[in-house]
Amino acid sequence: MKRLLEAKGLLVLLFALLLLLAACGSADESGSDDEAASDDTEQTEDGNDTEEQDSNDQAAEKLVIGFSQVGAESEWRTANTKSIQDAIKDAGHELKFSDAQQKQENQIKAIRSFITQKVDAIVFSPVVETGFETVLQEAKDADIPVFLVDRAVDVDDDSLWATFLGSDFVEEGRKAGNWLVEEMTDEEGPINIVELQGTVGSAPAIDRKEGFEEIIGQEDKFEIIKSQTGDFTRAKGKEVMEAFLKSDGDNIDVLYAHNDDMAIGAIQAIEEYGLKPAEDITIIGVDAVKGAFEAMADGKMNVTIECNPLFGPQLVDLIEQHFAGEELEKRIAVEESMYTMDQAEELLPTREY
Repeated sequence: MKRLLEAKGLLVLLFALLLLLAACGSADESGSDDEAASDDTEQTEDGNDTEEQDSNDQAAEKLVIGFSQVGAESEWRTANTKSIQDAIKDAGHELKFSDAQQKQENQIKAIRSFITQKVDAIVFSPVVETGFETVLQEAKDADIPVFLVDRAVDVDDDSLWATFLGSDFVEEGRKAGNWLVEEMTDEEGPINIVELQGTVGSAPAIDRKEGFEEIIGQEDKFEIIKSQTGDFTRAKGKEVMEAFLKSDGDNIDVLYAHNDDMAIGAIQAIEEYGLKPAEDITIIGVDAVKGAFEAMADGKMNVTIECNPLFGPQLVDLIEQHFAGEELEKRIAVEESMYTMDQAEELLPTREY
C-alpha cells in the first residue's frame, strides 16, 4: 500500500512537472509569435515608408516641363533649343515642346495647351514683349510657374513669372556701340550707319537698338540713315540690305545687324553689289554664332557681340531650385563676351554653335 501511494505521488509530481513545462513552452512560443508578428509589422511599415519615400523622391525629381520656343530662325535659336531640350531630358524630366514659328498666337495656344495638360512648369521665349498678360495669369491661376528665357515680357505684374534667364540685350547694344566709337576714333565723319533690326516688338530688337543708340548718340558724327527689320533671318537680312544698297550704296559706312544671320545675309548682298564687306562697309553682328566666326576668319565681318544660347543646364538648375523652395532673383543674366576679326581663326574650332 505504501508503495502504491508513493507511486501515485510520483505520477502526480511528474504530471505537474509536465504541465509546468507545457505552460512554459506555450508562453515561449506565444512570445515568439508575438515578437515575430511585431517584427513583420515593423518590416511592413518600414517597407511601406521606404516605398512611399522613394515614390515621393521620384515625384519630386521628375517634372513635366512645357517649352514653347520662338522658332528656328537662326543658328543661335537652333543651338538654344537643343541646349534646353537636352538639359531637360538629361536631368530626367519629361519635355513637351512646341515651336511657335515666330507667331505669338501659336505661342499662346501652346501655353494654354500646357496648362490643360497640367505640366509642372512652363518655359518660353516670347515672340514679342506684349500681349501675354492673360495667358500668364491663367498659368498663375493653375499654380504653374513660368520661366522666361532669352526674351522678357512687358507686363506690370512680375509675379506672373518665376524668373527671367537670358542676356542683357541693352548691354549687347552698348558693346556694339562702344566698339564702333573706338574703332572710328580717328574718323572725322559723318559716319553713315544702316541698321538691320530684329523682329518688330521683340525684346532683343528693342533693347539692342536702345543700347547702340545710347552710345553712338554721344557723338554727332554717327548717324543711322536707314533702319528696317530683317526678322532675324538670313534671307530677309539679304533682301533688306539689297534695298539699302540700291538707295544708298555709295553712302553706307557701317552695317549694324541685330543678329549674325542677318549680317551674313547682308554680306552676300554687299558682295553681289560689288563692294567688299568689312572693308568698304564695316560689319557688326550680334550672337557670335559659328557662321559669324567663319565670316570673320574670311575677312568679311569685323566684330560680333556674344549672346550665349547654351544656358539649358543653368535653366534646369533654376527650375529645380524653385521646386526645392529656394527663392530666385527675378532676372538672371548670362555671362557673355565680344569677338573681333583677329580672334576668329583661332577660336573658330572651339565654337559650339
